[in-house]
Amino acid sequence: MCGINGIFAYRDAANAPDRSELARTRERMASRGPDGAGEWIADDRRVGLGHRRLSIIDLSGAAAQPMISGDGTVVVTFNGEIYNYPRLRDELLRQGRVFHTQSDTEVLLHLYAVRREAMVEDLRGMFAFAIWDGERNTLFLARDPYGIKPLYYADDGRIFRFASQVKALLAGGGISREPEPAGQVGFHLWGSVPEPFTMYRAIRALPAGSTITVDRSGAREPERYHSIAQVYCDAEARALGRSAPSEADLADEVRAALIDSVSHHLVSDVPVGAFLSAGVDSGSIVGLMRDAGQDVIETVTVAFEEFRGIPEDEAPLAAEVARLYGARHTTRVVTEDEFRTDLPRLLEAMDQPSIDGINTWFVSKAARELGLKVAISGLGGDELFHGYPSFTDIPRWVRLMSLPACLPLLGRTVRIVGHKLMPSFGVNPKVAGILEYGATYAGAYLLRRGLFMPWELGQLMDSEVIVEGLRRLAPLQRVEAVLNPCPQSPTAKVAALESTLYLRNQLLRDTDWASMAHGLEVRAPLVDRVLLRRIAEVAARPASNGVRALKAHVGRSPSTALPVPVMCRPKTGFATPVGQWLGRLGPSAPGMARGLKSDSRGGLASRAWSRMLLSQVAP
Repeated sequence: MCGINGIFAYRDAANAPDRSELARTRERMASRGPDGAGEWIADDRRVGLGHRRLSIIDLSGAAAQPMISGDGTVVVTFNGEIYNYPRLRDELLRQGRVFHTQSDTEVLLHLYAVRREAMVEDLRGMFAFAIWDGERNTLFLARDPYGIKPLYYADDGRIFRFASQVKALLAGGGISREPEPAGQVGFHLWGSVPEPFTMYRAIRALPAGSTITVDRSGAREPERYHSIAQVYCDAEARALGRSAPSEADLADEVRAALIDSVSHHLVSDVPVGAFLSAGVDSGSIVGLMRDAGQDVIETVTVAFEEFRGIPEDEAPLAAEVARLYGARHTTRVVTEDEFRTDLPRLLEAMDQPSIDGINTWFVSKAARELGLKVAISGLGGDELFHGYPSFTDIPRWVRLMSLPACLPLLGRTVRIVGHKLMPSFGVNPKVAGILEYGATYAGAYLLRRGLFMPWELGQLMDSEVIVEGLRRLAPLQRVEAVLNPCPQSPTAKVAALESTLYLRNQLLRDTDWASMAHGLEVRAPLVDRVLLRRIAEVAARPASNGVRALKAHVGRSPSTALPVPVMCRPKTGFATPVGQWLGRLGPSAPGMARGLKSDSRGGLASRAWSRMLLSQVAP
């Protein structure tokens, strides 16, 4: 896990890359790679690559980056982990390739030499990397299928720049800071900035599951090589005509898929710990880590005095799970004073504004205090195993609203009148849009996941920014594009939406900045392209009893099943008392006001908080 950056002056008229800019961008990401720094400059000085290293696999100096091929023609700078690199390495050795390290980075160099851009189809892991091909004078960038690892770029028509963080690109000093209205509007609608937008017009995110190639004529359009919706569509096609498996066979399939993923995610030359909550996903992963052969498991849970003795307190059940699996467990209590102290650092580390991520900040801090450099997380389980209320709410809304939607202008009229009246009666403003938006999966998803609705933006932003931002963002069309191709089953539709939007734009991104601020690598075995394909096939097959309760099979997947109180615990999310703490900060925090409230995921659904984030994190 690292920070990467680079500059390619592809136009002859462009000045050669400024070495000091390359260094400034790289050093802005020092926390991502506290174990070392490196750079490479081409002989013609038209290309430069930078790297900050967090040593996880092959800790020797030979694995430092940027890494150059034996013949000196190919150079790579890489952030992430390739979990199937041992198998790929063996295959490349049989083809006559010669290795000088034990690293997964060198596997990328050799795989590129053999497969060129098609190499991404062979990779299992989380990754963002750039490869300079000196023979073809091309820069090739790729990002993993889920978008676990970030990669941002800027192209001014002469010079192409990239980095692992938006703030790192800005620190280089060569990029315009003109705000992006679509990013601002997207943040207020979703609580995070939807890719490919950022808060700056000049900077874009390389979409998850995509590659981009830059040559002397400039950057081509990103090319997508992986689609979560396509995986579900393919699974449904393969399931046609197949009989329903028995519950025993289903349990075996889920367990085999999970232990395969967990085993791959344990590949490391340093100890691998785990975040442990009172939920099914993280507890099951700890049990599967034990089944996969890890003898010493360090687990960490974050607790708050404010939650002691109430359902939001995850510490007691987490400790019980740790005892069950023989883990060495730590409960780390976070206080309001610590939050006040950490808040400026937290905002500085937040690469793009987000209403979430505070929980991950503290659990990552706790893990690093224990000496861990790698921790496993249960992130992604609810998206894959249908754990959110959205899996029932959204299909129900679409079904109920389909008939009223046939009446022209009814929904819009109700929304215009309702959004003015409903707040007076204490009704959620979203309710006003149920007739207008609820009849489609895109509209229903916006209602379910939206922080604010489009008709509320006038209370938060200037009208000119709203108009331009909505035009550029096109939120409903953006959601609809996720379902292209469109799975047939309602469950698969929601799974594709949650994984491609909420998981990618908020949970994964927040996990990245909040963990890397502490020099911690977080791995998510439930966010894995191979596991996705296997579980999608299980979910697409008919259920023997008409019900597909995949989450229960997750809890029973370890050889010793999770305790019943964990299996039956109502879902509360990973909550924090941050809403209370910020409310007491009042004017002492820049841009803050009173009246903050906290949602079930620890996010702060308030105008004051969102304005603070825009003033402190964005331009």
